[in-house]
Amino acid sequence: MLEKIRVPRLGTGRPRKKPDSLAADKAYSNGPCRDYLRRRGIRHTIPEKTDSQAARQRKGSRGGRPPGFDEERYKKRNTVERAINRLKQYRAIATRYDKRGYVFLGTVTAAAVVIWLRT
Repeated sequence: MLEKIRVPRLGTGRPRKKPDSLAADKAYSNGPCRDYLRRRGIRHTIPEKTDSQAARQRKGSRGGRPPGFDEERYKKRNTVERAINRLKQYRAIATRYDKRGYVFLGTVTAAAVVIWLRT
């Protein structure tokens, strides 16, 4: 007779992993987004919008200090985003025609090689 092996659960639901850091564009520079990331302990690199920067500076010392921003991390984000946009120029990658993962990976690899050879 087969016995069921019980594995103890540490919590309810499926386990989730949170990212170590996040790099986003100016659309996510609002207070609630930044507060949420701070609450969860996720480091973030988000540039401040120029109008909110001007409003903060108008307030003087009451405006608070500017949010932290790491230019080097943001440059790396831009590099990755440009690479993804180049890959999306290939229709099979942009629309994900391939159903199987290994076939899609091959398509992405072939497109990456073509991009690499042309540059």
